Amino acid sequence: MLEYKQAFEKYFDEHMDEILASLSEIISIQSVASTDSEVKPFGEGSAKALAWGESFMKKLGMAICNADNYAVHGDYGQGEPVLAVLSHLDTVPAGEGWSFDPFTLTQKDSNLYGRGTIDDKGPSVAVLYAVKAIKELNIPINRSFRVVFGGFEEGGCEDIKYYQQKFPFPKMVFTPDGSFPVLNCEKGLVHLTFKGELKQGEKSVPYLKAGTVINAVPGKAGFVLSNVTGEELSKALEGLDEFRLNTEPQQGLLSGVLVGKSAHGSRPENGSNTATALAAAFAKLGIKGFDRLSKVFVHGDHSGKAIGLGFSDKVSGEMTCVLTQLNIDKSSLTGGVDIRFPIDRTSKEIVGIISDALQASGFEVTGVESMEPHYVDEQSELVQKLLKVYEGVSGKKGECIAEGGVTYVHGTPGAVAFGAEFPWENNNMHGADEHISLETFRINLNMYANAIVELTK
Repeated sequence: MLEYKQAFEKYFDEHMDEILASLSEIISIQSVASTDSEVKPFGEGSAKALAWGESFMKKLGMAICNADNYAVHGDYGQGEPVLAVLSHLDTVPAGEGWSFDPFTLTQKDSNLYGRGTIDDKGPSVAVLYAVKAIKELNIPINRSFRVVFGGFEEGGCEDIKYYQQKFPFPKMVFTPDGSFPVLNCEKGLVHLTFKGELKQGEKSVPYLKAGTVINAVPGKAGFVLSNVTGEELSKALEGLDEFRLNTEPQQGLLSGVLVGKSAHGSRPENGSNTATALAAAFAKLGIKGFDRLSKVFVHGDHSGKAIGLGFSDKVSGEMTCVLTQLNIDKSSLTGGVDIRFPIDRTSKEIVGIISDALQASGFEVTGVESMEPHYVDEQSELVQKLLKVYEGVSGKKGECIAEGGVTYVHGTPGAVAFGAEFPWENNNMHGADEHISLETFRINLNMYANAIVELTK
């Protein structure tokens, strides 16, 4: 039984208007981080978001420390913190296809829309109001805890690497940057880029752009075709009803846009991939080079089985291998691949297999970034207490899960993700109309308040 569950529920119900007003404030800050800005280290937007978090924690009476605008933390209670709650206030770019202003919090049909509502501004606000509730309800905290906000998670987590050099984490760390119940297993990650020259014939692709970031399924692609009609292209795309095609003929050329559905790179099944759809269609049209490319990245298959990948294990489940970027300028082709692999494999093995397949098809690997899998024993004190909180708040059986998403604590020994979404939800993370349901947001508030109390007893 969670001692303060009902008190927290009442508090959050009574303060929901205030909570949503705070969420609206942070959503309005366009905090896409950049290392190219004059404002160091990660640009004006990231700095403004961190300043907002710092100001909020200061008003709560927390002891504040700003780590050179890489990250900021606030301590609650006396003594050395035994717990850190880590989240980030930067976001991916807004992108296109929104039904609402991405930087205005919009409530419709019991959902809260806006860039960052689920990743990771909404959960960050939930953590802050968990602290506020603990303070205003005078709930005793026997051991102190720390809230940490970073400003460059989406750019590669250089923020938290720098932060940890100055402030090592306490023994217990969780992040609201994943899924409930407890995400104790995160697949390994490979981001790979490649290039090649396409010796195109009479039918050719002078221009193609699909995908803007390597960790998202491309939901839109622009292209120009030579000596191909709109009718021929439509026929090559037959059976792909989830896509929308717009074309315009211009003096022997066909320019157009294919619209599918974007999704997070770790959940390709939630998207409709325009890069692989066009590669398959161009192969059907007999455009040289795409026969080879479409055999490496088979449209509709997210496993990589065709090239000898497709691994899975009992703990982490099936791997994913997704073509997320495909660009052509005249005859020069470049591409990007997002791979999430099980904990019983290594990045070296995965990179070797896909590199061999690309090279055999005439493409050259130009860059590789990787992370090994992250796993925490489910019998650890942190995991067991979080499972108890999950069961107490949700009334459902708590269990550990595995996902392909790389959370903010990937590689931090003993740390896990606790929320902020449920595995069965599709909140359009990194896509248009990103949202969190009001019900899930309420659950976030209760989960984090109760978790902080239980972990600091």
